[in-house]
Amino acid sequence: MTETLDLFTRTEHAELLKQLATWDIAYHQNDAPIVDDATYDAAKKRALELEEKFPELAKNGASMRVGAAVSTKFKSYPHAIPMLSIADVFNESEVADWFSKLSNHDLFIELKIDGVSFSARYENGILTRGLTRGSGVAGEDITQNLCTIPDIPTRLHGDFPNVLEVRGEVYMLRDEFIALNERSSKKFANPRNAAAGSLRQLDPGITAKRKLSAFGYTYGVVSARTWQTQSEYLEKLESWGFKTTLRWARHANSVADIQNVYNDIMAHRAEIPFDIDGLVIKVNDVATQKHMGARANSPRWEVAYKFPAARGITLLRDITIQVGRTGVLTPVAELEPINIGGVLVSRATLHNADEIARLNIKIGDKIIVQRAGDVIPQIVGVAETGSGPEYKFPEFCPVCGAAVVRESGAVARRCVNTLGCPAQRIGELEHFVSKHAFDIDGLGPRQLELFTERGWIKTPADIFNLIRLHVDAIKNLDGFGDRSVFNLNKSIEGARKIELHRFLYAIGIPDIGVVTAKLLAKKFGNLDRVRHATYGELKNIDGIGDVMANEIQSFFADAHNQQILDDLLQYITVLDAKVQENETGPLVGKKIVLTGTLTNYTRDEMREILEGLGAHVQSSVSPKTDIVLVGADAGSKLQKAQDLNIPIWTEADIQKYIK
Repeated sequence: MTETLDLFTRTEHAELLKQLATWDIAYHQNDAPIVDDATYDAAKKRALELEEKFPELAKNGASMRVGAAVSTKFKSYPHAIPMLSIADVFNESEVADWFSKLSNHDLFIELKIDGVSFSARYENGILTRGLTRGSGVAGEDITQNLCTIPDIPTRLHGDFPNVLEVRGEVYMLRDEFIALNERSSKKFANPRNAAAGSLRQLDPGITAKRKLSAFGYTYGVVSARTWQTQSEYLEKLESWGFKTTLRWARHANSVADIQNVYNDIMAHRAEIPFDIDGLVIKVNDVATQKHMGARANSPRWEVAYKFPAARGITLLRDITIQVGRTGVLTPVAELEPINIGGVLVSRATLHNADEIARLNIKIGDKIIVQRAGDVIPQIVGVAETGSGPEYKFPEFCPVCGAAVVRESGAVARRCVNTLGCPAQRIGELEHFVSKHAFDIDGLGPRQLELFTERGWIKTPADIFNLIRLHVDAIKNLDGFGDRSVFNLNKSIEGARKIELHRFLYAIGIPDIGVVTAKLLAKKFGNLDRVRHATYGELKNIDGIGDVMANEIQSFFADAHNQQILDDLLQYITVLDAKVQENETGPLVGKKIVLTGTLTNYTRDEMREILEGLGAHVQSSVSPKTDIVLVGADAGSKLQKAQDLNIPIWTEADIQKYIK
């Protein structure tokens, strides 16, 4: 039985919207919140509940407003027609090769916007759903975010099809990008990153503040096509209320025509107020497009003629070293700041010692810097050699002084002091107390930073003395009291006994994740056997290769780590594991790799399910992989599986085994 919408409910809903609008202005526009998050969330939740119960309230309601619908994650929906990529060409010869395969030489050339793809579905002229490109097969629901972009109409004008899916590109004008970086504590590298980060916000209010722009350029599902060419479609788009790149578009009938357009746009590229990274050349006639069809991931009737990466020459002031959470030393080029393609570049990664040697660069050289794909700053080579000495990569960690090693077969250099290096400390401690490790509630990043800054936690062993030694001082810190200290102590005490595989994961052996930790526990059964395992014993475990075997052995051989582990074992008990030689289950022995975002399970939940079915879950695809289980936004692992002809499963394929 449908409930009747009464005056009381209408009034309550209107008051909620009024409150939310006031709070949104204070928070998003004035940067001065007037209520706490809990109060705001409760009001928002109530408004959404009313709109779900009485759909007529949803029109211009909280669910459609700019204000910020709070959600835990994006929903995912399949594209009715896949959103394919476009094949790239990089020079006139490649253009000519593509052109030679065409039967229709009436071409239409558009700008290739350096932005983020979207699709917007309209039913009877009303925007009903917006999606990201996602995996090409399915995209993330960004409907509310698209509603905040002025260039994307929520209602079409004129003579439009009953069902129409407009596809296009969201981007950010360079001036808006510069202004955003000036006013924001978070600095974006370029307009495309800013647009992508802004479009995929869980809070549409943030998207609205970022002042995004959009162009329409193609279509997906359409109930009735009334245009015969691509150029005519862009004209239709503009009549319906969309902006397009029609003013920059050109026609061409030959390779020479294409190259003339390319040279002209390149010459005036800086005058265009947004970033472009090439041209898109299309067969203009839609019937011919349909006849030519598509490859697995790109249409045959169009190509992207890419511009060369933007380059510049500047002085290499210094080479500094960053030490990451896993102890890897990354050299960074400190540059005389230079503007490349509208972005001020002052630093660029040098990746590793081998890259420095390959480039043969020294401090004081004038170097060539490019933004690869107009995005990532990288050093291409030396333009003018300076008088500086040859760079020597550090043999000792610049943070803790421990030895720097390079394992056989590896490129990166790494500080061996995994558990004691201050540069690795916060990250390692966060890892140590995380869910799949010791799972200690109340020790998040903020608390760990507070305690390490005061010298109360230097190594993992200090966690188990924290309350005993510093209880009164902790209670005097902001945000702490008797109850929170009691709960923290309870969580710490509850972690004094830990399963072997969780312990092996917690101590942060490089490259050893949950899966490998379980393999070690099943094989050896207790910590002492793992600590004294030989290289041969480790390498013979299915799933552990040369590099991992070296990492494990080096970790336990290091004197710093031995001392820290011995200290830690005074306060905890590592439980022995059952040595498992013969596994059972319908997927026993199957090597499975997970990639992408699953719909019904988290990656961890699916990993547990697969292992319960007897499978071995691996982190990377190899010729020995039996199955790749794919979710939304699958990337390089899916491509590698396709290249190796490895069976690809979805959640639907695994359901029969789960049941």
